[in-house]
Amino acid sequence: MPETTETPLWLQGREAVIAASDPGEWRNEAPDYHLSHQVMPAERTHHFQPDQLEAIVETLAQVFEMEVSHKEDPATWVSMVTDRFRTRVNSGEWASAADIAEQGSYNVLIGDSPFYRREQEDFASQHHVFHTAFPGGFFWEVLEVLSPPPVIAFKWRHWGDFSGEYKGFLPTGKRIEMYGMSIAKVSDELQLVEVEHFYDPNAFLSGLTGGCPVAHKS
Repeated sequence: MPETTETPLWLQGREAVIAASDPGEWRNEAPDYHLSHQVMPAERTHHFQPDQLEAIVETLAQVFEMEVSHKEDPATWVSMVTDRFRTRVNSGEWASAADIAEQGSYNVLIGDSPFYRREQEDFASQHHVFHTAFPGGFFWEVLEVLSPPPVIAFKWRHWGDFSGEYKGFLPTGKRIEMYGMSIAKVSDELQLVEVEHFYDPNAFLSGLTGGCPVAHKS
């Protein structure tokens, strides 16, 4: 009989990873993605079949984001080769899995900006800041994959409605959209080994502050 290859857990999606994880692995409790299931199908701009590379890359990235945001110990992160993983933004400093676990993903992926000061935020507060600004959810989709594994270059879109306060700036209710490109090196098992992101965080953050630096509000 022919051999059947089971889809790796990290490519089965967030719900599968949640179901397979020990409750003690989560920082607080397992996350709830009901908003994504309700909102994304209608608001996303691209739709892919489950076996398309774009859908596979999106699933892997979603699992990665979930793990770095909600699992405290990098040893439990299945989306990456933890002891080899590193990431950076706009050719800046590299950050390891341990760096993300300690500093938080927003601090690593945004860094210092006139509109955001990472030294002012710990792991919990940085998540609170953006969850408060986007209470209806801040969603992410893959737009296009430009190259196949083991080096995957892809374009993406991040979006949400600014309907909550951001660091003292009142909500406008406007749709905030952010576009970027990432280059991910993956293992033979399609786990992340290295990811470089390229986007303009100031363009995104200025939409929350009307172009007024956060420092002027303190």
